Formats: sequence, structure tokens, C-alpha cells
Amino acid sequence: MGQQYRPATSLARSVREDIEARLAPVDAELARRYPGDAASRQPVHTVYVPADRADADTARAWGEQALALLDRCAPDAAALAAVLGLPTELAGPVYARVRAKLAREPVEDLRIDFEDGYGRRPDDEEDAAAVRAARTVTEARAQGTRPPWTGIRMKCLEKPVRDRGIRTLDIFLTALMDAGGLPDGLLLTLPKVSSPEQVAAMVQLCAAFERARGLEAGRLGFEIQIETAQAIVGADGRATVARMIEAADGRATGLHYGTFDYSACCGVSAAHQSLEHPVADHAKAVMQAAAAGTGVRLSDGSTNVLPTGSAARVHDAWRLHHRLVRRSLARAYYQGWDMHPGHLVTRYTAVYAFYREGFAQAAGRLAAYRGGTGDGVLDEPATARALVGFLLRGLDCGALDSSEVSAATGLVREELEELSGRHTGR
Repeated sequence: MGQQYRPATSLARSVREDIEARLAPVDAELARRYPGDAASRQPVHTVYVPADRADADTARAWGEQALALLDRCAPDAAALAAVLGLPTELAGPVYARVRAKLAREPVEDLRIDFEDGYGRRPDDEEDAAAVRAARTVTEARAQGTRPPWTGIRMKCLEKPVRDRGIRTLDIFLTALMDAGGLPDGLLLTLPKVSSPEQVAAMVQLCAAFERARGLEAGRLGFEIQIETAQAIVGADGRATVARMIEAADGRATGLHYGTFDYSACCGVSAAHQSLEHPVADHAKAVMQAAAAGTGVRLSDGSTNVLPTGSAARVHDAWRLHHRLVRRSLARAYYQGWDMHPGHLVTRYTAVYAFYREGFAQAAGRLAAYRGGTGDGVLDEPATARALVGFLLRGLDCGALDSSEVSAATGLVREELEELSGRHTGR
């Protein structure tokens, strides 16, 4: 064999070595700040229930109420398709999956609310409610009725309610520990965050509790609720939310958009406060850019239009909610808030239809990419990862089955995970 050809170069090896040394700290910092999407399943929604109304049976009761509403206002697939404009070929499979979901696992993420949904109460009443919230989580786990994720939304760390919020969190976590330990899927929500310093204070609280109870450092994480304009753009003109993620020191699990508080903060009149108002789109775009690659997940907010009353009023509320959920999904907000059992119908209908509609194209493009055929679309590696992410989310929420994904792509779940680029951290 002849000697391998080596083209001439002009730069000394030391130049490359110097650049490697210069950028090594940058490489390490980028890897720390931007580990990529988390490998675990993300809930499609968070259900908020005031602390005085939540119990171990809440999730099951919401499912039963949602099914009863479905029976009354859309008793079969054709009726639901007519209300929401579902394609005929999707109506049957989606309707069947929605009914099965409402019977099996109606709520994916339950947040027992001590903030706006609960209000200000006498201290002894909130103390008792915090203990009861922990008992609710423990009893639901024992009964097999606990959603995959559950936790509390405490009061914020603004001065008027700061001590109350800290005390409620302490009581809730202490009662969980005394009842056998912190459960898997525990989520804590910190509302009305306006500054990175409040996030750093929450980190301090979590670390102090871990030390007090002998927990592994970093065991407690929390969601940051974005409800003020100051959380998006600070007085210095910088994106505050990006600084909040850094201040969380790896404990931030999500950014949740608060529709009505944020809109009111920006001066939007009540009649026009919505998930699709321009101020909402701007805030969420900033949140999305700040969280990209960090592993911190995003959640959209809620609508306050409830599916109650006559069938006509329910249908109107369903159409609005279904459209808003679809809009969020298209904008890569894969989670949102649901405030009424009737919202579960359109949450799961929108989610399942979204993934089933896009399944054939996503699977076909992924198979073509792996086979090098292109199939009319020149996808890059980043887009291939996005295709894999779409399929994994569809599998996680129950919209897609492993068998059909494997048949269409030639890949099993483990292979999809390997291609996804997801990381296994928090």
C-alpha cells in the first residue's frame, strides 16, 4: 500500500493546541449549562386543585366527571369529531384513547394549590391543610390513585406572604418524610417569581431541608412560575428568566407561564387576557429561548373558560380549549394547565390527534433519513432528533403504540432514546 496522502498546511500544531486550551473552559461551561432535553417523560398537563378541595380520590373523581361530560355532550366519536372538527379517520382511534385515558389515568400531574386557588387563610387552617396535603399524597400512593406527578404550589417569596409560603412548604415536606419519605414524581411550584434572588432563596430552602432530614443534596427541585413582566425583562434590559435558570443551580425542573397574572401585569384588559395574546407569545418566546438546551421544561398556562352548563356552552368551551392546546403543541409547549374536569376531554383529544396526525410523516422522514434516501426532504441531524423527540412524546403520552412506531421506523424504544440526544439528569 502507498503512503497516505497528507496535504500541506501552514499553521503550527501549537496554534491548534492553544485554541483547544483557550476553549476548554468554554466547552465545559456550555456542557454544564446546556445538557440537552431530559430523558424522562413530561406530563401533558398540570391540574390545579385548591388545597381545601384535594384528597386522595381527586384524580379518579376528575376522570369520572370528564367521562360523564363526554357521555352527555359527545357520546360517540362522530359527535366529538363534529364539535372539534377532527378528521374522520382520526375520530375513532382518538375517541377510544381518550375514554381509556380518562378511565385509567385521567390526571398526569396534580398540583395541590396554596396560592391563588386557595387564598389567605388563618395560619392554623393553612397548617392543617399542609399536613392534609401530605396525607393526600401518601394515601393516594397507597391506594394506587396518585398521578405520576404530584406536589404543591406554595405561596410566593414576596415579603407579604414569604413566611407563610416557607412554613407551608416545610410542613408539607416534613409530613411526607414522617410518613415514609418523599415520593417519586414530587413537584414543587414557586409562583410569582420576579428576581433571580428569589430563585436563589428557594435553592437555599431546598438545601436546608435536605440537610435537616439527611437527604441527598439536590433531591428537591422546583418549577418557576413566570407571572410578572420583571421575570421576562429586568430593569437592566436583560432576560431575567435566563438568570433565574442559572440561579436555580440545577434544581429548576420547569418554567410555567401564568396567563392571567402576566397579562394583568402588562395592562391587558380582562376581556383580552388569553394564551394567544401578543404579550403571552412574547413572554413564552423568551422563556423558550432561555430554556433551550438546559433540560428545563416549559408549560403553557390555562384558559378560564370552563366547559359547564348546556351542551352548546360546553361545545364552545371545548372548541376554544382544543384550539389553544393545539396552538401550544405546534409552538413546542407540550404541557399546559387544566382547571376543570371537562378540560381533560379536549386536552387528551388535542394531544392524541396532534401526534396521530403527524405520526406517518415523522416516521417516514426518520426512516428515510436513516436509510439515506431523503424521500424529498433533506433533513439534518438536528431535525432527525426532533423527529425522534416527536415520536417519543407520542409514545410517552399514549397517543402512539410501540408496535406501530417500530413497524414504521424499524426502531425500538431503546434505539429511539439513543438517537434522541436526551440526557439523564434532572
